[in-house]
Formats: sequence, structure tokens, C-alpha cells
Amino acid sequence: MAATDVLFISLDSCRYDTFVAAHRQGGLPHLSAVGPLHRAQAPSYFTYGSHAAFWMGFTPGVEGCAESWLNPKAGKLFRMAFAGHASQDGEQGFRLEGANMIEGFRRQGYCTIGSGAVDWFNTASDTGAVLAQPFEHFHFAGNTWSLGAQLEWIEERLAQAPESQPRFVFLNVGETHVPYWHEGADWDRWPSPCVPFGSENCSAAESARRQRACLEWIDHKLAPLLERFAQGTVFICADHGDCWGEDGLWEHGISHPATLTVPLLMRVRGVPVQAPAAPRLSKRQRLRRMLTNLLP
Repeated sequence: MAATDVLFISLDSCRYDTFVAAHRQGGLPHLSAVGPLHRAQAPSYFTYGSHAAFWMGFTPGVEGCAESWLNPKAGKLFRMAFAGHASQDGEQGFRLEGANMIEGFRRQGYCTIGSGAVDWFNTASDTGAVLAQPFEHFHFAGNTWSLGAQLEWIEERLAQAPESQPRFVFLNVGETHVPYWHEGADWDRWPSPCVPFGSENCSAAESARRQRACLEWIDHKLAPLLERFAQGTVFICADHGDCWGEDGLWEHGISHPATLTVPLLMRVRGVPVQAPAAPRLSKRQRLRRMLTNLLP
């Protein structure tokens, strides 16, 4: 694949702390190779809201960061014409024209390929059709645990596209969504350990165990696709997280730090996007911070 090719992956419902736990133990060798892990804030707390924002270039942003791409307010990696600030990195980003970024890529001659796992991407529904309609080729998986079939379909579409044509590929992965299950898992698909409003079967520990196991399984499955796009742009994030009993809340569709804090990794035209260096504090600033920490 060429430097102009783009791969956008959303790990549906994947919590940031799930990614951190697997990342620190070396359970995500292929995802982690994309670039450094960033702690970001999602634009919404449910799938449709976040992806509608993604399509307009409002991707997850790193709080307190003034760097383009890591903070889409400072500069969007995928910038619609007349929408937001221009990236400080000039031509390295993507300036797109149209109703959304998928249409923007199509206008630039890209083959646009997408596959969604969760029901918000069901092309038989009016709402699903909104998210799927801009793509030249789109595949709804039919359930939330179909990554293998999704990847096979994407490979078929890629093989059919002319070699000279740039590609934009979007993949919504469902295994990290409730009930946190993948093909071949050593636990039953149902009952889910996380349900809205909670129940006696809900368990934060079991939810964490299952989502992490699903994420590590996903990492292995994604390896060939990630390698295919190694020289291009790879953008990986979650659309939102889940609550696991925090403040008495469960699942998503609710505004809470657990649903809004997500993992973010990206590589732009083959180059990993690093976190900005922390500014060096002056002696006066260090003293002020120390005094502030001493206050009750």
C-alpha cells in the first residue's frame, strides 16, 4: 500500500484502561506498533454520535494538548473544507471537500471501503444507512462478533481495487462491545457481565477480563491488515468506553469519564504521531506548583 492510503479503525466500546492493561503486558504487539498510546476524549458517549463526529473530522482529542491531530480543535488530520483550523503540519494532513470525509476521499479518487459490526451500521435501518451511505463499498457484519468475516470481505474489496487507486478503509470492530465475546472464547456469550442499569450478574472484574481478552484476540487478527497499511496513515481509537459500576452506572449511552476516555494511536504517512514534549517549567513555575499542591 502507498503513503496516500488510509486505514481508520474504531474499537467499539473499548475502555482506555483496558487498552493500557493489555499494552503494558505486551498483549497488543501489532496495535502498539502503530504508534504511542494517547489518552483521549471521545466526541460522544455512544456509537452513532462519535462516528457522525468522526465523519466531520472531529476525532478523539488529547486533553490539554495544543498539537494538531492529537487535538482536532488545534488542527484536524481529516479536515473538511471551511470546517475548523488548518493543520500546522501543512500538506501532511488531509483536506477534504464534500458532505463528510468519506465523500471527500471519494472526490479525490479514493476507493472507499467500510465495514461495521454494531447495529448502528445496519444498512437495513434508516440510521445505519446514514453512517454507511457515503462509502463506495460497505458491509454490515450482522452481529458484533464477526471480525474474521469482516476482514475477509475487506481483503476481497482491496484485491478488486486497481493498484493505482488510493484506498480509504474503515473498520468498526465489535468484539470489544458488550457482551465482550470473540470466536473461540472460553466463556459463554451470554449473559453479559455488563448491562444497562446493572443487575446481580454484572461484574466490573469480569467485564475487564473479557474485554481485554477480546482486545488481545483482535490484535492478532488485525496484524495482516495493519501490516498492509504500514506505509500509509493508520488511525485507531475507540468511539467511547463503558461504565463498569462507576457512580452506579453501567454500559454506555451516558456521559461519564469512563465512557468518554478512550485509547488513541495514529501513524500518518508511515510516521508514528508522538506525544508533544512536556514544556520545561521555570523555577518560579515549579515553586508555584509545589505551593499549590500543599494547599488544602
